[in-house]
Amino acid sequence: MWPFPLAETLPAWLILLLSGVDLVIRVLAVGIIPGNRRPTTAMAWLLGIFFVPALGLILFLLFGNFRLSRRRTEQQQLVNERVRGSVELSHVASEYSGPEWVQSAAELNRRLGSIPMVDGNQVELIPGYPDTIQAMAAAVRKAKRFVNAEFYIMSTDHVTDDLLTALEEAADRGVEVRVLFDHIGTLRVKGYNKLLKRLKASRIQWRRMLPLLPIHGQWRRPDLRNHRKIMVIDGEVAFTGSQNLIEPSYNNPKHRKAGREWIELMACLRGPIVPTLNVVFATDWLSETDESLEDQLQLAAPPAGRVTAQVVPSGPGFTTENNLRLFNTLIYSAQHRISVCSPYFVPDDSLLYAITTAAQRGVDVELFVSEKGDQFLVHHAQQSYYEALLRAGVRIYLYKAPFVLHAKHFTIDDEVAVLGSSNMDMRSFSLNLEVSVMLLGEDIVNSMRAVEDTYRDISHELLLEDWMRRPLAARYVDNVARLTATVQ
Repeated sequence: MWPFPLAETLPAWLILLLSGVDLVIRVLAVGIIPGNRRPTTAMAWLLGIFFVPALGLILFLLFGNFRLSRRRTEQQQLVNERVRGSVELSHVASEYSGPEWVQSAAELNRRLGSIPMVDGNQVELIPGYPDTIQAMAAAVRKAKRFVNAEFYIMSTDHVTDDLLTALEEAADRGVEVRVLFDHIGTLRVKGYNKLLKRLKASRIQWRRMLPLLPIHGQWRRPDLRNHRKIMVIDGEVAFTGSQNLIEPSYNNPKHRKAGREWIELMACLRGPIVPTLNVVFATDWLSETDESLEDQLQLAAPPAGRVTAQVVPSGPGFTTENNLRLFNTLIYSAQHRISVCSPYFVPDDSLLYAITTAAQRGVDVELFVSEKGDQFLVHHAQQSYYEALLRAGVRIYLYKAPFVLHAKHFTIDDEVAVLGSSNMDMRSFSLNLEVSVMLLGEDIVNSMRAVEDTYRDISHELLLEDWMRRPLAARYVDNVARLTATVQ
């Protein structure tokens, strides 16, 4: 309905026309928006359009489509077919003989993401922020053939300088060095132009991922992100996890002044899992450059340890929300214990039911999150779920401020550990390109549990009676933020 003072100044025919357009927008929205969307997401969009039709429609046209272009989707399907074909030709099958529910989860991953489970891997968890940078720099300095690096955020600063120098030196001595970084993710942090200048002056081959450059005809939904963190050296050693290539306060003077640093967890992997992780990089490189790295994908890595592992790619290039389906499958399969660490815990209904149901059927469930988040809306949306979790019996540990617990991993019983770039939120399930690694066996679970123990020592437990005392105004903000989280 148009404001009354405005209506007095407009001719009757124009008021009638605008009212007709308003009605058409509302009617069409009811029949179009719910298609292939979660009911909560569709309802949030419909509310926006019904309250403010013109603005709501514009926002929907900008942010409502969470699929990649047809070209990118077709490239992803082509890579999937090649991976399936190479696996069939190799006749190499995992000899993992653990619980049937784990094997079922692995088969789910293979069918959705095409990448098989492989034995004989060595996995080293690296919780120290500078330790990860140093380990990657040391590995790059040993590179002989190629280095593939893909990170959501990259920066040239006092922490990353040694790694960037190692990449430059490798390129100078003839190693093929390829670097990918998310355009908008990296653009938002201080020092973007300095990074571009350094890359342009080097022999490194680099590209922006999901570039938003309308002048060059590169346009898409503005908030789609490639959130993956991957480094592969010679097809023999790889790194993946939660950490971006930037100093731990994200080049933000306010963070430094407050003592706020990001806490991460990365893994160094050796063995047959490395080439499968390189498949994910090769897919993204193909999408951004149209250059195939087929020769790299033919490489095989010898066994290096005893861990069975599987790479799980996910994102808008897939239609099946691979990470969400895996997470739900594992959580519903848990019998004894679930430990989850997610900096942005904003679950959809299916994941919320999986976790609360696990707690209600007697599984020990604990969730590690930051006491104070770095993103206002996301943190308040996350807090809106605390009451339901606590009432179900989930124990919530708040990692003490000013630190931001940014690590992304979880463990199930003594059987499974999952680590990667994916948060447990609707953005990571639908909008972000993510990569996770499922790691099997009691040894790797114990290693990750040791990291979780350090979180618990630093955190304090949130109790239901304390949480229910918070002001009504705070609850209101949490609930409004929760609504915005579903608008995808």
